[in-house]
Amino acid sequence: MTTTASTAAPVADARALGLAHYAARGVLEHVLARHGITFQQQVALRAALTTGTPQTPDDIVTQVQGSLKADPADVRATLDELLAKQLLTADGAYLRPTDAGRGLIAAAGAETAPITARIWGGIPTEDLTAAGRVLNLVAERANAELAALTA
Repeated sequence: MTTTASTAAPVADARALGLAHYAARGVLEHVLARHGITFQQQVALRAALTTGTPQTPDDIVTQVQGSLKADPADVRATLDELLAKQLLTADGAYLRPTDAGRGLIAAAGAETAPITARIWGGIPTEDLTAAGRVLNLVAERANAELAALTA
């Protein structure tokens, strides 16, 4: 009797999602460490960079908290770190990225771009589309459950 390896595709579940997330995040954190910032600092700095309007500290805290489910006090501490590193600057009630902050995000993005291309390259568009639908639904449901838990 001969046996053959299963050719059935794995079914997506919470473990598979977590493993993929942490593998990709590990790559990004490795790059960010070379630039002297943490993952949460990068998320906060990117939040200040990617909007067309000036952001208050509260605006950025809300965005980062929504993305990372981080404690607001931790996000405020992250903003203080970015101010101390002169990657953000206070401009009245707003926080604005400095040239150094913009440069850091650009440099980290340029460094991760070829890695990202290798990770995502060759995945068929229909698979990415299906995965996108599933991930959006999972995020929506998880956010609703978290809201119910914290209400």
